[in-house]
Amino acid sequence: MTDCLFCRIVAGELPAEIVREAEHTVAFRDIAPQAPVHVLIVPREHLGSAAEIEERHGPMLAETARVATELAQAEGIAERGWRLITNVGPDAGQAVFHLHFHLLGGRPLGRLVQGSPEGVR
Repeated sequence: MTDCLFCRIVAGELPAEIVREAEHTVAFRDIAPQAPVHVLIVPREHLGSAAEIEERHGPMLAETARVATELAQAEGIAERGWRLITNVGPDAGQAVFHLHFHLLGGRPLGRLVQGSPEGVR
């Protein structure tokens, strides 16, 4: 898609600090990091969000998990912990409507849901 920011980054039309390229995904640093390590992992294929994932996207999802794990190791956050998250829709905070996963770490991230029952994580 010519008007999609992430499609243009994947195509090399816009600059980004690329940290990993793989068959189905490209990973680059977020320009507005929310943690000391904040890398976006995006599929090369344009999908608007996780809501558009189909069975055929299994290899891309497996690669995303593998790339996230490898980057967590490379960035020095694997031992202390990291978060891999995607947002679906504006109420969830999705700002770019191309599926992307945020790899976050390098500081305590806290709980996602405040007020959860004890033991729910």
